[in-house]
Amino acid sequence: MSTSEFTKKTNPVVDWVIRLLKGIMVGIGFITPGLSGGVLAVVFGIYEPLIRFLGNFRHKFLQNFLFFLPVGIGGIIGTVAFSAAVDLAFKHYPALFTWLFIGFIAGTFPSLYKTSGKQGRSWWHWALLAGISVGTVFLMVWMENENWVQLSPSFLNWMLSGALIGLGIVVPGLSPSNFLMYFGLYHPMAAGIATLDLGVIIPLALGGLIAVFALAKLIAWLFKKFYALMYHLILGVVIGSTIAIIPKGVVGWEIALSALLFALGALASYGMSKLDEKFEREDLFA
Repeated sequence: MSTSEFTKKTNPVVDWVIRLLKGIMVGIGFITPGLSGGVLAVVFGIYEPLIRFLGNFRHKFLQNFLFFLPVGIGGIIGTVAFSAAVDLAFKHYPALFTWLFIGFIAGTFPSLYKTSGKQGRSWWHWALLAGISVGTVFLMVWMENENWVQLSPSFLNWMLSGALIGLGIVVPGLSPSNFLMYFGLYHPMAAGIATLDLGVIIPLALGGLIAVFALAKLIAWLFKKFYALMYHLILGVVIGSTIAIIPKGVVGWEIALSALLFALGALASYGMSKLDEKFEREDLFA
């Protein structure tokens, strides 16, 4: 399909808004403990094309840049505008908001499953998926129970924090916020972003950019050579990391509200993914 046909088949305004909303959700994922912006990028269908773009920056640069512009704007909005709100919400109602995000992930799972099998799957892909799922659960539980070294805010430590966030983009399932909480840097980071403290934001951005561009080309090559393997590996991480963040000890009225938030999140993301499937974009990234 040509670019002109692509333009005719889609509603540019709706498509732009969908990508903006996806970017907002991914941005929120980066600053939400237990979640992974990379996983949300996968489930919203923007991870692979983004990695491909970053891995070959000059190829169809303008088309790709314009496509990912609303995603980037949304990511900034999600990270900056919601940092204080997310921090506050997860301090007071962690279980409820976690169930909402689990719903978002669950709603896009059918689309992700379909995408992972686009080039076929065999029995060992299922074995890989199961092994990675179980391994991810155990890894995240182990991380939660470990006592990590506390670090003080500094330019270097903020750059390292940014590198962790960058890794969360290229390595789905890695939750940078969890590591930052273990290191004692999460709350200072959330406060710095919410108040637009450039002493926090600039080193975070530098560290993130360095990590992303250092690894994007390798990940893009792996997708090109081992598409089914990479997607089933990532699918396993998505399943395992989602199971690992299921809240414990939800009782009383929280059970019904958690179920409602899960359903709303699942319906919203499923509807978004079905609407997004109408828009063929392979010509943009090929």
